[in-house]
Amino acid sequence: MKDLVIALTLLIASSNASATQPVGAASTIDGLWDATIVANGIEVPFRFEIVSSSGAETQGFFFEGDRKVGSTAGSFVDRVLTLEYEFLNTTLELRYDDGQLVGIYRNNRANARPQDVRMRRFTPVAIENADAPAVAGTWEMRRNADEVTAPRDTRTWHVFLRQSGAEVSGSILRVDGDTGTLVGGWRGGKLVLSHFAGERPNLFEATLNADGTLAVTLNGTAHYRVVRGGEARALGIPEPPDPSRYTSVTDPTAPFQFAFPDLTGKIVSNTDAQFAGKVVIVSIGGSWCPNCHDEAPFLSEAYKDFHARGLEIVGVMFENDPDPKVSRPRVQSFVKRYAVQYPMLIAGTTQPSPTSKTINEALPQLVNFGAYPTTIFLGRDGRVRSVHAGFASPATGAEHVRLKQEMRDLIERLLAESAPGSAGGDQADRKRRR
Repeated sequence: MKDLVIALTLLIASSNASATQPVGAASTIDGLWDATIVANGIEVPFRFEIVSSSGAETQGFFFEGDRKVGSTAGSFVDRVLTLEYEFLNTTLELRYDDGQLVGIYRNNRANARPQDVRMRRFTPVAIENADAPAVAGTWEMRRNADEVTAPRDTRTWHVFLRQSGAEVSGSILRVDGDTGTLVGGWRGGKLVLSHFAGERPNLFEATLNADGTLAVTLNGTAHYRVVRGGEARALGIPEPPDPSRYTSVTDPTAPFQFAFPDLTGKIVSNTDAQFAGKVVIVSIGGSWCPNCHDEAPFLSEAYKDFHARGLEIVGVMFENDPDPKVSRPRVQSFVKRYAVQYPMLIAGTTQPSPTSKTINEALPQLVNFGAYPTTIFLGRDGRVRSVHAGFASPATGAEHVRLKQEMRDLIERLLAESAPGSAGGDQADRKRRR
C-alpha cells in the first residue's frame, strides 16, 4: 500500500499549502488540481500539481502512483500556462480563468490531434469505508464474447489490485505492457479507477457481481469479465499469454543479427568486437512507448551492475516518424532522461515508410513480434537464449519485483557461462545442441 499512503500524504500536504494562497493572485495556480482529459470521447480523471509558478520557472507534475512526472520547461505568462514534456514530446497549454485551467494537451508529432483538458482546484472528498467490497489481489480479465472482433480481443490479461478501505490502486498487465498505476476507489457501489501521467489515459469502471466476479467497462466502450486468478481456469478463462514464450526466432542456433546507425550515424553491428564473447541484451523499443520508459531504469541499472563482468546492452529503437530530424532528438531525450550509457540505435519506424524499415523488415529473424518493448537475451555465443515480450512496470507491484529478479537471475546465469572457444564454452555448446 506504499503508493496509496504516499499519494494521500502528498495530497494533504499540497492542499494545505495551496489553501493559504490568496484567491485571484497569479501565484494561486500553485498546488494540486483535479483534472480531466478527454480521450476518445471519454473523460479520464487525473491528479496534477503545479509548483513555483513565477514566470519561466513554472513546473507541472503528473502522478504515476507515488512518483511525480515533471515538465522539462514551462511558463505562466498573461494567465496562460505552458508546460513542455520533452521526453514525451508533448505540450500542455492551459488558460487560467475564473478559478479553472482549461486548454489542450498535444503530442508534437505531425498530424497528432490535441486533447481537451480541464482542471479545478483539488477538493478533498469524504471517504466511506464501511461497505467497500474487498478486491485486493490478482485477477484475470477477458473481453466479453459478443465484443470479440480481432485476435487481441481473445487474450486474457492480468489485473493487480491493492486496497486500503475504499481506496484502490492497481494495474492491468497485457502481454505488451501495462496501463500504469490506476487509482481511485469505491464510490456509490461502483469501483472507479483511472490513469493519466502524460500518456496511457485509461478509465476502469467495475461493479461486483453476485458470484464475486467483476463486470468491468474499460474506457467507456469495452466490457470484460474479471475473475480471481485462482478461479479463472475453473470458470473457463484461458491462461494469459506467457511473455517469455510469446515471441521467438526462426533459428535459435544462429547468431542474432543487427546492424543499425547509432545517434551519430555510425553503424553498430552484432559482429563488432565490443560484443564478441559477451552476454548481450537487445532491447527493442521506441521513445514513444510508455513501457519502454518503464523498462529503461532497469536496463540502466543492469548495465551498471553487470557491464564490468561482460554484459552489453543495445537499444534498438523503432520510432513513429521516419524523419531522422524528428526521431533523433526524441531518442536523445530518452537517453538523457534515463542516463543511458549503452548504444542506442535507430532501426526503423513502427509503420511502413518509403525511407525506413519496419521491424519485420529490419529484424526478419523474429517470429510473432507483438510488443514494445521486447527484450532479447543473447548468450556469449551470440545466440538467442530468451525473449521477453513487454515489461511489467512498478504499477504492477509484486509482479514488477518478480520480473526484475527473474531477468537479473538470467543475466547471472548467462555471465557464468564460458565464452565460445574456451574448453568450458565448447562443452556447454555441445550440451545445448543435444
